[in-house]
Amino acid sequence: MKVNVISRSTDEYTKERSQDLQRVFRNFDPNIRTQEKAVEYVRACNAAKLEKIFARPFVGAMDGHIDSISCMAKNPNHLTRIFSGSMDGDIRLWDLASRRTVCQFPGHQGAVQGLAVSTDGRVLVSCGTDSTVRLWGVPVSTLLEEDVSSDKSAPLETYVWKNAFRAVDHQWNFDRFATGGAGVDIWNHNRSAPEQSFEWGTDTVVSIKFNPGQPDILATSASDRSIAIYDLRMGKPAAKFIMRTRTNSISWNPMEPINFTAANEDSNCYSFDSRKLNEAKCVHKDHVSAVMDIDYSPTGREFVTGSYDRTVRIFQYNGGHSREIYHTKRMQRVFCVKFSCDASYVISGSDDTNLRLWKAKASEQLGVLLPREQKKHEYNEAVKNRYKHLPEVKRIVRHRHLPKPVYKAAATLREMTESRRKKHEKRKAHSAPGSIIEEPLRKRKIIKVE
Repeated sequence: MKVNVISRSTDEYTKERSQDLQRVFRNFDPNIRTQEKAVEYVRACNAAKLEKIFARPFVGAMDGHIDSISCMAKNPNHLTRIFSGSMDGDIRLWDLASRRTVCQFPGHQGAVQGLAVSTDGRVLVSCGTDSTVRLWGVPVSTLLEEDVSSDKSAPLETYVWKNAFRAVDHQWNFDRFATGGAGVDIWNHNRSAPEQSFEWGTDTVVSIKFNPGQPDILATSASDRSIAIYDLRMGKPAAKFIMRTRTNSISWNPMEPINFTAANEDSNCYSFDSRKLNEAKCVHKDHVSAVMDIDYSPTGREFVTGSYDRTVRIFQYNGGHSREIYHTKRMQRVFCVKFSCDASYVISGSDDTNLRLWKAKASEQLGVLLPREQKKHEYNEAVKNRYKHLPEVKRIVRHRHLPKPVYKAAATLREMTESRRKKHEKRKAHSAPGSIIEEPLRKRKIIKVE
């Protein structure tokens, strides 16, 4: 009888140095491991369940304001610093690591409607309903060196203008900034009057954003439901289109600067290509009330929105529905949201005078990870992604607990949408062929392109 003996050369599995990893012999022949897919499927289900168990997105709240928070701004040069402005004229600089106020900037006599920081992080621009624009010097000392109750009592410059302001944004890498109010005004740090002024229509400009790739291009939205794009080199407006409902905020994609997303009053967000404004590239649904603010992640792969329905949602840049929803019992109407500069956190400012800090990935483990932990997390993500289309994994990953008012409002919205669809189908069935033109939602919401 012939006996097959397993034999290995000692040279193959003996470690040359004590630091070397022990070699593991594995046979990857699928005929030997017949249960491999079944085992991976169970691991994917367990990974999805573990993600739900460890989902603790809320990090902490920062209180100190005594009125609703109306606007926020990130400091591009400091990862943990963020500015906030409230309806009583108070401006604060926060340290996210300790969740404490670093500095206050008193001076505005009315609501602060816009904040922007220069690219070098040294100058803060604020504007408000008191018809003033103020430039402030940003403290460069650390939290340990700075007194928590310290005030920057005097602004560097104060410019008084003819009308109230609703928005401000700073140009990338230059000393200019733009304000929105009765019109669009372009200012310089060293001049007390606007360098340029644009008017297209007579309604109030409610949001304004400079393009991160082309610093001379900016987009605005106005209360007459229009979105306009201006080119400072031409000295005149470049394009404009009118939607069915008002756009409350605009954000450019930092990785694809030709694209921007608009947060609309009809509870949806619309992504546009600035070269083709007659239709939206994508419609992002899920909110049940007006979307008040929007901000892109530095990666350009997702964005965060804050809504009047008291929730914060995170969307993929090309996804029709949100991948995450954040809410608390105490959080009221969300007026402003920001992604942190490292895309790890989300900051929201709401009507209840608090800033809240959330994790961008709800189940992400904070702190330093060991290499084995990191590999385990990566493996769990890989198996979840591989089996995400199967019903059990898909159901667990998609499930979210919603506040009762949001759940009921979403059900009502679905019922209304289905009713409109049935009505349209019946009208089409009882009309002459070709008499009713069917338009997709991406085109239906745009009335006119100028």
